[in-house]
Amino acid sequence: MKTRFTTLFGVSFPLMSGGMMWISKAPLVAAVANAGGLGVLTALSHPDPEAFRKEIQATRALTAQPFGVNLTLLPTLKPVPYERYLQVALEEGIDIVETAGRSPEPFMPLLKAKKVKVIHKCTSLRHALKAEALGCDAVSIDGFECAGHPGEEDIGGLVLIPRVTKALQIPVIASGGFADGRGLVAALALGSEGINMGTRFLLTKEAPLNEELKQKLANAQENETSLIFRSLKNSARVYDNEQAQAILRLEAAGKGIEEIAPLASGLRGFKAYQSGDDQHAVLTLGQVVGLIDDIPSVEELIQRIMKEAKSLIQERLTRLL
Repeated sequence: MKTRFTTLFGVSFPLMSGGMMWISKAPLVAAVANAGGLGVLTALSHPDPEAFRKEIQATRALTAQPFGVNLTLLPTLKPVPYERYLQVALEEGIDIVETAGRSPEPFMPLLKAKKVKVIHKCTSLRHALKAEALGCDAVSIDGFECAGHPGEEDIGGLVLIPRVTKALQIPVIASGGFADGRGLVAALALGSEGINMGTRFLLTKEAPLNEELKQKLANAQENETSLIFRSLKNSARVYDNEQAQAILRLEAAGKGIEEIAPLASGLRGFKAYQSGDDQHAVLTLGQVVGLIDDIPSVEELIQRIMKEAKSLIQERLTRLL
C-alpha cells in the first residue's frame, strides 16, 4: 500500500508506532520497522543523552529499516537537556524526528540543515497549520480519543482528521483510536496518509511491560479511561485506576501541580510496567483499548491490519458501488 507516508519515510506500510514513555525502546521499535512500519524510539525514556545513544545503537543492531525518534517537549519540574538529546540523535544518523508538546520552532533550523524529516504531533487545526508553516514535513493529528495528551479542544478524530487534511498540503498521520484495518481504511478515507498507534502497539509481545499487566489492559473496555490534569490545562487520557481517581480528587479540591506531581511521577509508571501493578501509577491508555482483545507479535499485528484493510477496500467497499 503506497501513500505519501510510505514514500516520505521509506517504509512498506502506512503504519507508525507512537512514542510511548518507557515502552518505545529497541525491541519494539525494531519489530515495527522490520514488519514494514515506522518505529519511533522515545528519547526521554532514557535518563541521559548517552543512554539514549546506546538505545539508538541497540535498535540499529536489530533492524536495517528506517526508524525515527520522538522528542516530547513538555513542562517539567526538572529541566531537560532537549538540545543534547537531539544532538545525539543527529550524531547517530537519525533522519526522522517526531516532536510533540510545545512548538519545535527553536529546533527547526538545525533539523532542516541536517535534512531531517520532521513530524510534529498536534491536537488542533491551528497547531497543524503552524507546524506546516514552520517547515515540518508531516503532522500527526491526535483526536480526543487518544492516549496521552489530547489537547484542550475535545475534537474527535472523525471531525478533526478531515478538517486538518483539507487545510494542509503536507501529509497528515491520523492518531487516536486506531487498532485495526478498519481504522486504517477509515483514516485513509478521511484524507490521512497513514495511522499512528500507541495503545495497540503497547499490547504486543515485544512491548517491554509485565505480561500480567498487558493482559489486564487488554481486558479493559473503552469506558475505562479518565482525563486527568484538566485543571492544569494539560489533559492526559489514562487508565481509570486508583491513582487516576486520587489525582482527580486533588484536582476537584483545587490542588496545584506541587500536590499532584508526586502521584503522577513517571518513575511510578516505570515501576508499574515492571511489577504489573495496575492501580498505583498513571498508565497512559486510549479509548481504543475497547477494540483490543489479544496480544499478538508486532509482525502478526501489522500483517493482520494490512490484510483486513485490503479486504475491506477490495471486497466490501467495492461491492457497495
